Amino acid sequence: MEHAADRAREIELSITKKRRFKEKLFNRFTKAIVEFKLVEPYDKIAVCISGGKDSMLMAKLFQELKRHNKFPFELVFLVMDPGYNHENRLNIEKNAELMNVPITVFETEIFNSVFKLDKNPCYICARMRRGYLYKNAKELGCNKIALGHHFDDVIETTLMSMLWGGQVQTMMPKLKSANYDGMELIRPLYYVREEDIIAWRDFNELHFLRCACRFTEKLESEDDSASKRLETKKLIKELKKTNPKIEANIFNSMHNVSVDAVIAYKKDGVTHHFLDEY
Repeated sequence: MEHAADRAREIELSITKKRRFKEKLFNRFTKAIVEFKLVEPYDKIAVCISGGKDSMLMAKLFQELKRHNKFPFELVFLVMDPGYNHENRLNIEKNAELMNVPITVFETEIFNSVFKLDKNPCYICARMRRGYLYKNAKELGCNKIALGHHFDDVIETTLMSMLWGGQVQTMMPKLKSANYDGMELIRPLYYVREEDIIAWRDFNELHFLRCACRFTEKLESEDDSASKRLETKKLIKELKKTNPKIEANIFNSMHNVSVDAVIAYKKDGVTHHFLDEY
């Protein structure tokens, strides 16, 4: 028991006492929270844990924030089981216990619902997951859900929307729910790089779920290039060889949109064309 407590404490201290992780993880986490006002007094936040490296780190960062923050807020560490096999469910529970994260688990049958779909199973699965998370978080008295999307997710989504979606949009640091009044989605890992999350995971010799979705396992076993996100990740990696600033440039482009230099844009569902005021 004492050894387990020591291990949990070592993992916690690695975030704040090891310089690289404090600067690259905790400081960037708090930067997003302050800049985008993601956490406010008396919030009750459902920290959504999928069992992967990103959400498990986010849980520890939130615990550290609560330990030092200057105003009161509450945390619920919410795990949705969409139909994990026994091994994957056990992996999440063991890691949560190891890292001293008190999880609340609820079960769904999402995997069974989407596994046989021929079109857009990942999109439908993600939408269903989010709906269940909002619903259960609200029932627990939460007003926000926190997801573990990081910097790399943001730039990949930005590029994917242009290359395959034919539109310019990005992953926002926070969103108001259209279906659940008073609920917001926040992304506090907005400035955190995936390579730094991996470095923290490996430093602590932690083993998290990669992806427990049965459809994704089937898809990747047949053809890796079928994943548009994986294609985009590879493209960015290739572009970085000749332009080391490519990732920062993609990210910053969404902060520097010149409305005077676009053909059309949408605001509140209404399309505005440059000829309207030409």
